[in-house]
Amino acid sequence: MRNLELPGRSVARSMNGMAATSHSLATLTAINTLQDGGNAMDAAVAACAVQGVVEPESTGIGGDCFVLCAPRGSSDIVAFNGSGRAPNAATAQWYADRGIEKLERFTPHSVTVPGSIDAWTQLLRDHGTRSLGDMLQPAIRFARDGYAITERVAADWEGEIEALTHDPVTSGIFLPNGKPPALGSVHSQPLLAASLEMIAEQGRDAFYKGAIAEDLVAHLRELGGLHSLEDFAAAAGEYVDPIKSGYKGYDIYQCPPNGQGVIALLLLNILSGYDLASMDAMGAERLHIEIEAMRLAYGARDAQLADPAQAEVPVEKLLSADYAAELRATIKLDRSAVPPAPAPIAAHADTVYLSVVDKDRNAVSFINSTFNSFGSGITGPKSGVVLQNRGGAFSVDPEHPNCIAPGKRPMHTIIPGMVAKGDRAVMPFGVMGGHYQAAGHARFLTNLLDYGLDIQQSMDMPRIFALPGEGESEVEAESGVPREVLSKLEDMGHRFCEPSKPIGGSQAIHIDWENGTLAGGSDPRKDGCALGY
Repeated sequence: MRNLELPGRSVARSMNGMAATSHSLATLTAINTLQDGGNAMDAAVAACAVQGVVEPESTGIGGDCFVLCAPRGSSDIVAFNGSGRAPNAATAQWYADRGIEKLERFTPHSVTVPGSIDAWTQLLRDHGTRSLGDMLQPAIRFARDGYAITERVAADWEGEIEALTHDPVTSGIFLPNGKPPALGSVHSQPLLAASLEMIAEQGRDAFYKGAIAEDLVAHLRELGGLHSLEDFAAAAGEYVDPIKSGYKGYDIYQCPPNGQGVIALLLLNILSGYDLASMDAMGAERLHIEIEAMRLAYGARDAQLADPAQAEVPVEKLLSADYAAELRATIKLDRSAVPPAPAPIAAHADTVYLSVVDKDRNAVSFINSTFNSFGSGITGPKSGVVLQNRGGAFSVDPEHPNCIAPGKRPMHTIIPGMVAKGDRAVMPFGVMGGHYQAAGHARFLTNLLDYGLDIQQSMDMPRIFALPGEGESEVEAESGVPREVLSKLEDMGHRFCEPSKPIGGSQAIHIDWENGTLAGGSDPRKDGCALGY
């Protein structure tokens, strides 16, 4: 239990249902949905749709979606991959012929076909109780009538002014009067409201086959993109078999590649060889091991992760105890000996993650993203849909497993998590923050399971991130990391820098089966909260 005399958040606790999101309006939307008789999947979709309006820099219907769910709290976890694909005309040779060596963010070449609306449709059909049209109504109201700009949203928006100037449509919507809307002011998105209403009335085909698809494809092609109406019409996410690894008596579930969930599990496997609980939770010994393990795991990620439908991804090897032991053996306890992972193809980004558990203990771990803040910066001129830049994670090197190809899905950073024990789900959880997410999953779980911190304390603790490819051995360190600890780490060969913004965000809900209660946490680095009823 936290010291109640100090600033901080108490763990949210309830009996019937709970939601935790990175925006208070989204959390309230989820709770309203649950209290109105909807289930956890209904609430998750409704909340995420709201976030796509009120947190427009982080997510939206122009992005992708991954989900883990535990029907009635069972450990028979369901996984859904709602990531979009490259256009069918996108070949490595096409880019090579034009001298394109990187799929730059503000170009149509970074845009993959969005997967969110298809994912929401399938998930509501199979695991919800309400229609997509009904679940879009709160988002429609906020887009049409307006929403107040909150602290983290305002800070992120202010940092993306240049990004919002590449497309006149985008700047017209998100830089009214030439600047971001001020903190506490009201912003609305009438074009997006009309698109959401169209989807609510006509279903997913309005996005993938109707006027919205026509608007987006026409704009992308005008900018030199390869997208076609056939690419949008063919969009379809899929159910996949989740992967898992054991840690401290629990099963940790992730979606399989093309996401980086396997790297979160690899990190845990490496860390499982140390007695972390005997170390100071914010001491140099623990942080040194964490930094070195990150470099090893992210090096494996950027060399091997890709779309398994079009490349060989050695998941079994990456999850094996032998491989973790092999990597662990290269870590020196007294000095930095692991070189930084290669620079990732795509820049560091952010997203939104949410957890929902209902009265029947259906548990949903849900993540949705446009990758960079405001994605590609490209917006449909008639639809108001901001398109993701997830294609920027592709390589154009034909020898790389993550090389772009027709209909291929890029390596993805967004990963929902689920913890189970025996035949029951215990906790949907997730950590936002672009490339940080795999490291964030491992840090959150070790805080919780090795150090016995509560769900909120495990999120609050200051974070570090060993940036891939950033200098000889540069590590982001939040201001809460003690200076004396950083000094000890510097003596071991580490170099530190300040993060450009707080590292990530997180949500989680723990199911206490014995007492019949729920405990939720929400990251103070964001504008959200956990609420129950």
